[in-house]
Amino acid sequence: MIAKIGRSGNLYGALAYNQLKVENENGQILFGNKMIETTSGHYSVAQLAQSFAPYLIANRNTEKHTLHISLNPDPKDKVSDDRYREMAEEYMREMGYGEQPFVVFKHTDIDRSHIHIVSVCVDEEGKKISDKFEKMRSMNVCRELERKHGLIPATDKEHKQNGKIFRPVNYKAGDVKSQIASVVRHFPNYYKFQTLGEYNALLSLFNITTEKVEGELQGQLRQGLLYIPLNEKGERAGHPFKASLFGKDAGLPALELHFAKCKTDLKEHPAQKTLQSAVTIALKSTTDELAFKKQLVEQGINVVVRRNDAGRIYGMTFIDHNSKSVWNGSRLAKELSANTFNDYWNNNIKPEIKEPVELQPKVSTSNDADLPAEEPHHLFDFLNTEKHEDGLIEALGGLLPEAQGEDYEEQDFANKMKKKRKRQRGQR
Repeated sequence: MIAKIGRSGNLYGALAYNQLKVENENGQILFGNKMIETTSGHYSVAQLAQSFAPYLIANRNTEKHTLHISLNPDPKDKVSDDRYREMAEEYMREMGYGEQPFVVFKHTDIDRSHIHIVSVCVDEEGKKISDKFEKMRSMNVCRELERKHGLIPATDKEHKQNGKIFRPVNYKAGDVKSQIASVVRHFPNYYKFQTLGEYNALLSLFNITTEKVEGELQGQLRQGLLYIPLNEKGERAGHPFKASLFGKDAGLPALELHFAKCKTDLKEHPAQKTLQSAVTIALKSTTDELAFKKQLVEQGINVVVRRNDAGRIYGMTFIDHNSKSVWNGSRLAKELSANTFNDYWNNNIKPEIKEPVELQPKVSTSNDADLPAEEPHHLFDFLNTEKHEDGLIEALGGLLPEAQGEDYEEQDFANKMKKKRKRQRGQR
């Protein structure tokens, strides 16, 4: 089993992401520790957040006060709900959070089930709970849980592989070819994307872009790809490399097969509805591009905006690191096309879009009236005042390991490579 520990300053983002799974019937709340209960057993994000408010009010100095932990058994492990509850309690107790309020969500929208735990790292007296040697302690707890519950153990090699795969290319560090190779050789085994444009949007997060080239060979028209490193501004920062240098999976024929497979895999995929809801909520609750991006990045979603020389937005792509899928805005929903965002951000024309999936309990009674049901981001304004990097996600903890200087040792088992390729010395 692999555990991922994420820290952020946005409790709402962590709760909203998980509650969207519940509302879209791709998840459920398994257990709550020291959580205010509702008589119906259903919750809104605001009602969940109410349980954490006294802890955060007691300490406003800790910037990253929210914990978002996922526990990921091997896909071959069959874990019952009762066993998940027991494992979550044991993990939190051994990590020093057993007396904290926390809520446990089970996710079922991918091939293997796993759980997410949301809590805060400041106690009821406002003191920050120590995180010294956290990664080492977490790995030791996971090994003990594997032994106790008869789970398939994760090897040290798997931990290292899962923690150090994707890094943004740093053209100043040299050996750019190897840096690009460490990304492009494996991306199709991790992420689903349906077009070259969506692939380029994903690559742009790692300072890489591709260009299609055409030429004639022995009287026949041939197409290929070039991979080009970028600097931090998205500008070309070095000479291009032929796709053939990175193996056949990085070439155009293999990618086109991947596009076709993903088109089938993503048809009516539950991730589309969840992502559409998250984007719609962010669009309705923010007024500018920066705030929009920050709200989504805290839910594990990157936004890539494409503009022409005149500044007009002609492309919007959303990269959901939770489901490992990439969506063009218009493919996600007609009302989320580039024109919608251009009108709003460039021309101040507020979009008229359908109401998103409500983060409200499906059943409510008058006995729950004392718990707030309004949009939670209007409640605890202090939760949203911290500064966040407009970069790769924090709230979900290491979905993109090694990015932005973060050193995550563990990565989701869903990202495990389907094939292990040996690098040829001659390709280096």
